[in-house]
Amino acid sequence: MNSDLYGRTRRLELADQNLRSFEAVVLASSPDGIVLSTSAFYPGGGGQPADRGVLLWQGVETRIGGVRKGDDLYLIPVEDDPIPPPGTTVRAAVADERRSALMRTHSALHVLCGVVFRDFGALVTGGNMEELTARMDFNLPEVPPGFKETVEEACNAEVTADRRIDVRVLPRAEAFAIPDIIRTATNLVPETVEEVRIIDIVGLDCQADGGTHVASTKQIGRIRVAKIESKGKGFRRLRIEVAD
Repeated sequence: MNSDLYGRTRRLELADQNLRSFEAVVLASSPDGIVLSTSAFYPGGGGQPADRGVLLWQGVETRIGGVRKGDDLYLIPVEDDPIPPPGTTVRAAVADERRSALMRTHSALHVLCGVVFRDFGALVTGGNMEELTARMDFNLPEVPPGFKETVEEACNAEVTADRRIDVRVLPRAEAFAIPDIIRTATNLVPETVEEVRIIDIVGLDCQADGGTHVASTKQIGRIRVAKIESKGKGFRRLRIEVAD
């Protein structure tokens, strides 16, 4: 199985997370979605929203407002924008500022996950993000005194350490042989997945993940733990913000 292939579309962003523009051929199109031969648009997943951007073709611009997963990867055009017909070669551009902010935010969540798991042994029960703001839920029965400040300080120490963030794809059995590769309370990797993409913040956090990330923790910026909320017995929600 090719891990970079979704339906008929070869996913370019998995190999090059800094890629923002590319050329592709339209394989199918309608107001409901456009299927390209190749794409660097992240389709969303793992709490990370889908990319936005534009397609340029024959002097025309089609704005892309999102991505939908189905039997193919469908780029969703903004309502009433022109639709390129099948066979058209397009030049595509991913919205750079949005993607870059989401990459920083996603990597910040992995730092948070690594710190809370290392220092408090808590697993993740949920999470979500927008640009430079996010939340992550943990199965943490008790919140010790000074927890918020301690976690924030530890996260920013990892940012300052400039830890390398590596990406690799492993056969399922090899990936699951890595200790603590699943940092969620429930294993969310479907049994049908034969190859597992690993995000490794070297020396801190190594886990299965399909999203996009910066190359090192220093590129994240400062992490602020904005709020801690109780979400029921034994569950805590940490809200974070990322700043330059």
